[in-house]
Amino acid sequence: MDPILLLATELWWVAPTAAGAGATGYAIVRRRGTVNGRRLGYDAARHELRRAQLDARAAADAARIARADLARVVADRAAARADAAAVASARRALRDAQLSARAAVARVKASRVRVSTERSAMSSSGLLPLERLRARHDALLARWMEYETDPARAIAFPQMSDGRQPATATFLAALERGRDARPRPDGRVSAEDFATYRAAVEDLERAFDLAERAARGEQVHPELPDALWDAARTLAMRTSDTVIAWTARKRRQP
Repeated sequence: MDPILLLATELWWVAPTAAGAGATGYAIVRRRGTVNGRRLGYDAARHELRRAQLDARAAADAARIARADLARVVADRAAARADAAAVASARRALRDAQLSARAAVARVKASRVRVSTERSAMSSSGLLPLERLRARHDALLARWMEYETDPARAIAFPQMSDGRQPATATFLAALERGRDARPRPDGRVSAEDFATYRAAVEDLERAFDLAERAARGEQVHPELPDALWDAARTLAMRTSDTVIAWTARKRRQP
């Protein structure tokens, strides 16, 4: 069976979303009381912060080791026990380790911002964290299903249904990861589960963006720096949250 069709049949829970163009992604969201609670996003953010701090310490240790190795190789070179190639290699290793350490520090800072944001969101009367995340996931899946169910779009953008295209193949892999990470409707979700699901949804959003742009003939660069992608994703998330909040208010009105 075609991989696109196979995934479409497995993603049964997105069918209601594809039917409701305009407010797609929000029609199947249901308030779940306190099962997953308003602390879920905050607890997940704290979990991510702890993990980022551990990674940053490990990266800093690796950079110190690389610096010591470079000093040793330089000393060996002076004693004619190493050649210039070994010194160059040690310098590259140090540079890479230092870049990794800086990136790890940046992730810690970003994680702290997320903790602060999620702490503030706990006082909001809007949707619960898991509901918001599911709504983002469903909205993106509904956009993809438009390429699969609209004949005009299928003809205009055949690459979106062609798993042989690199960007589409990456998107399909992210689609499966998002499906696997999505919590079951009646299951309990831990902070770690939520963090894993959120990362899968964010990866899926990026993969879909690249696949869609590639299908439209744009030059895409999967190696886009994380900082630039995070900025674009933050803007999209704010827009999505605004729409979700507006939809929830409209539903509460008589």
